[in-house]
Amino acid sequence: MNALRDKAYVLAKLEWMRKNRIWPNGLRYLWTDAFGVVLLVSLHAESGQDEYLSDAEWVVAEVDRVLGRERGIRIGEEPDRDGQYFHYLAMWLYALSVLGRYIPSYRERGMELVKQIHPAFLVPGHGVIWKMKEDLSGSYPGYGLGALDAFDGYISYRMLDEKVLAGEIADMADLMNQSARDLVITQDMGLGMMLWLSHFYPEESWAVIQRQRSLLVLDRMWRPQGHFCREPRSPETKFAFTNYGISLGLQAVGAMPHRVGEINRFFEAHRSGDEYDTSAITHVMACTSHFPGLMLRGSTGSRSRG
Repeated sequence: MNALRDKAYVLAKLEWMRKNRIWPNGLRYLWTDAFGVVLLVSLHAESGQDEYLSDAEWVVAEVDRVLGRERGIRIGEEPDRDGQYFHYLAMWLYALSVLGRYIPSYRERGMELVKQIHPAFLVPGHGVIWKMKEDLSGSYPGYGLGALDAFDGYISYRMLDEKVLAGEIADMADLMNQSARDLVITQDMGLGMMLWLSHFYPEESWAVIQRQRSLLVLDRMWRPQGHFCREPRSPETKFAFTNYGISLGLQAVGAMPHRVGEINRFFEAHRSGDEYDTSAITHVMACTSHFPGLMLRGSTGSRSRG
């Protein structure tokens, strides 16, 4: 696995984001904050500087303060980011598991969160609800089951504690076994995240099937300008943050390294002319693409601070 480790890029980007109140001192958004917490812990693992752990703890506290609910965590701070997404919660659980390698109490908090959300989102034998009402009283109107959500939960739960969460892991494994053989992902971020998920237990049958399939679909989505399109049927549509998600997935499985480099070069110069140019999700995901760190299995970083 030849993952990028461009720490200088990340430090410059973090300084710029702080100065412009983009992240971590901007509006809260659970997906971005999850990737950001892993990034900060990765910087600690790389440098040994405890200030990065303190920064990660501050983000977690702010997420709890702003987005935390009696059960679960709201999608984001802005008015149109209500409800709860399971795949965002799963990514947050992964972030807590990473921070928990150094401060074990965060692993405990992650397991408590699983116990809160799992019964609400799970439809036993059928799937995981993609989006729930904010109080977890029912599914959000107009939304059904998520195609990748069982895979998300399976990995995040296993990263927290395989014994304590054995029942919940088994629930997700059952759903994965039902869908893995026939599931075809065609959206950019979904493909990147499936590749990332597949690298944790690469010999498991679902991982083998989905890794091969995802790489084949992505190969059809590559554009000669230096990026992936949104999906095969939308060759002219592109987003920076989703390409950075693909970059993470490719680095996780050690595929297409030249395209990883092209993605980073293309979107460093590209401007979309919309809110994504200054959105935290774009720039935090850019940092992940340049320095995936503890997003990757086998990366250094297991010393507990107590």
